[in-house]
Amino acid sequence: MKNFLAVAPGLLLWACAMAAAANNADIVTAARAQVGVTLRYDPSYRKLKYPNGDLPMERGVCTDVVVRALRTARAMDLQKLVHEDLAANWDAYPHQRRWNLDKPDPNIDHRRVPNLMTWFRRAGHALEPSRDAANYLPGDIVAWDLGRGILHIGIVSDQKTADRTPLVVHNIGAGAREEDILFRYTIIGQYRLPAARRPSSPSDRP
Repeated sequence: MKNFLAVAPGLLLWACAMAAAANNADIVTAARAQVGVTLRYDPSYRKLKYPNGDLPMERGVCTDVVVRALRTARAMDLQKLVHEDLAANWDAYPHQRRWNLDKPDPNIDHRRVPNLMTWFRRAGHALEPSRDAANYLPGDIVAWDLGRGILHIGIVSDQKTADRTPLVVHNIGAGAREEDILFRYTIIGQYRLPAARRPSSPSDRP
């Protein structure tokens, strides 16, 4: 009995992790659906409708993979969420001189990695990044520093390499792809959304 009690907390953590992985599969599915559809990397500034604005699906950047996946899987419009939070909390967000902004811009703010990182952190989704592949669950959002001031972001897949490292769905220059890049660059952010709610069924009701 004593041995069971010692092991039980570990089992509970493992069970919670597995449940989170299973319930964030919708994010992975929505990200993977972009592979073979988004074929170009297009960082150009575009006038977008608001809310729920987007480029044509065949083009985009790394942030668009995340924005589109969360819109599809969770009905989360990061364009609107980032814009509203940035407008209300301007000083909480980074403002690089090269962006040349003095007010929020819903056409581009959600398409910048530093802004997404800030929003996910402020929303309470940030985790402590590590070099342990087991700490990355399907549907996690990861940000990297590629060097020379270039940041990148993508979504952890449910597929793994032979050494059990999760693949990542991302767009680093050649359209949306599912690749082994998790530990290729310096990880500077890891974010995990709450698990998707399971639709209720008649058996759940009293």
